[in-house]
Amino acid sequence: MHLEIDRRDIRKYRLVETHPSQELPDGHVLLRLERAALTSNNVTYAFSGEMLDYWGFFPTEANWGRLPVMGFGVVTASTCPDIEVGGRYFGFFPLGDHHLVQAQTSRDGFTDTAPWRAKHAMAYRNFTHAPANARDDQSAIFRGLYMTSFLLEDFLRENNFFNAQQVIITSASSKTSIALANCLQRFSDLKVVGLTSTQNLSFVKDVGEYDEIVDYQNLDVLTTDLSAAIADMAGNPQIISDVHTRLKTKVMYSCSVGVTHWSAPRANINIPEPRPEFFFAPSQLSKRSKEWGREELNRRIDESLAVFIDSSQRWLTVHHTHGAVAISELYSALVAGQINPRLGNIVSFD
Repeated sequence: MHLEIDRRDIRKYRLVETHPSQELPDGHVLLRLERAALTSNNVTYAFSGEMLDYWGFFPTEANWGRLPVMGFGVVTASTCPDIEVGGRYFGFFPLGDHHLVQAQTSRDGFTDTAPWRAKHAMAYRNFTHAPANARDDQSAIFRGLYMTSFLLEDFLRENNFFNAQQVIITSASSKTSIALANCLQRFSDLKVVGLTSTQNLSFVKDVGEYDEIVDYQNLDVLTTDLSAAIADMAGNPQIISDVHTRLKTKVMYSCSVGVTHWSAPRANINIPEPRPEFFFAPSQLSKRSKEWGREELNRRIDESLAVFIDSSQRWLTVHHTHGAVAISELYSALVAGQINPRLGNIVSFD
């Protein structure tokens, strides 16, 4: 069984009965998806599926796409000598009950070497050996999005924050935004400002990661005497235009990261200079992997993630969803923006 998204309208989906072959080709691994996270990050994958080829991860019938999710899978069959049945691995899976991988053994797991995966960043293709851990739910929810936030903060710091004195983050209630705010608070002395909706103001205050929180409806209160870098997780051009207009020449750098406001109007909206640049986390990941070495990079990310997971206990509630129908309903609620930001959703088809 797989949940497939209509690539022409991400609000539409279907559940498809799928059955893996009983006999695997040589060099293949079949995994059962044990658990995966489903967050607004996945809505970004769906909305950006064509532009960033997320739909190319797990090809299916024309005009349909299998949504990439991060989670844990257990090997149920293997024709790879070094990958044993029963092994447990963390990585990207299609949102379904099973996943067949053309695998090549790596130092800490294996890599998807299917021809259609060759153009994708290694971060999206690797499966890491992952024995069961008490924090597996939190790891599934946070690891992928935290890596984006960690790398964005690292990129900004590497560039001296483009001489900004404050960082303004849209969609402040999203987990990627909270993770970025956490990194900024720990690794810099800049003012961290979160922009959010009226309905999420209370939650964002409870999170405690922002120095200032501003309602989208009240952007006039933004401080204009401090230079600013803008990290846009909302993907709402009108909000970014309004922020740039308000701050004028104080905007030193602006980047696009996510699209939690994926349905916002995009046509005929002028954004004053500097034009937002797209931040592609795998590029910074590749750069740091070459400079620091993969093991050192992973060590830094893992240590920082552990601190963030500890801090998230004061606001995160893990919620488990089981079964294909319930998962599809959860996906619909995410796309519609109807999920309580306090929830971290873990799904399984069992």
